[in-house]
Amino acid sequence: MLRVTRLRQALVVTGITSLVFASSLVAGASTTAGTYNAADAKLVPASFTKGTIQVATDATYAPDESMSGTTMVGFDVDLMNAIGKTLGVKINENNVTFDSILAGIGAGRYQIANSSFTDTKAREKQVYFVDYFQAGEAVYAKKSSSVKFTGLPSLCGLTVAVETGTTEQSDAVNTAKTCATSKKLSILAYPTQTSADLAVSSGRAQLGFLDSQVAGYVVSQSKGAFKLVGNAIEVAPYGIGTPKTAAGKGLAMAIKAAVKTLIANGTYGAILAKWGVSSGALPTSKIVLDGATS
Repeated sequence: MLRVTRLRQALVVTGITSLVFASSLVAGASTTAGTYNAADAKLVPASFTKGTIQVATDATYAPDESMSGTTMVGFDVDLMNAIGKTLGVKINENNVTFDSILAGIGAGRYQIANSSFTDTKAREKQVYFVDYFQAGEAVYAKKSSSVKFTGLPSLCGLTVAVETGTTEQSDAVNTAKTCATSKKLSILAYPTQTSADLAVSSGRAQLGFLDSQVAGYVVSQSKGAFKLVGNAIEVAPYGIGTPKTAAGKGLAMAIKAAVKTLIANGTYGAILAKWGVSSGALPTSKIVLDGATS
């Protein structure tokens, strides 16, 4: 997950350009559903045109993906539905724990990973990624907290809550190795973001460490119980994952074309605006295959 505005302070650091770009797209979009595009559909490998494509998502990461009753909702969910419509394929969203998704892709249980994955070079060894969004890492705390956050080294001496398998967990683990023995960093890892949030509200953890737009959303929904601390760091692209096979690469190329089409017709901007994450919009030139920066 990376699940990375919600963004508030977060992606502002990447510049106003993305916000202006996304806003201009919204004006031209009358729907968030997407429209069939024959040229894009021709790019889908034959093995994916028969039956239903299984999509793996951890729906505990609002506003990207979460459950509303029995229905999965969020900007990632709307975008995937629009991609499916554009490509003329049937998709089925599966709600699974985040750290099992990439293994599930490798085992053939799922064909698409759509769960706020930060595109990293390590993950690119497991799947192909189509970059489609950008987000950073951020922290939040109880409103009464006096804790300061100025970057990863400032986590030393604290207890932080993370979701298992996320970039934030990896960064926290790596940071812990650099902390002095007198300022140990304690990391509490949970299978869902909901559980990590509970650790902060209950006082077991001093900070929640997660993707920037999700941190902003958690704070906005807390009725004043939480606050953002410091600014977002490590802004990086999100990727939609496909199998590391020839057919998987073909599917990734079709998804890339579909996302570019959705940007051009305004659907992409409309979806991001609907969920309040327009600051994470990428321009067409940044919709690439395996664009990890680290």
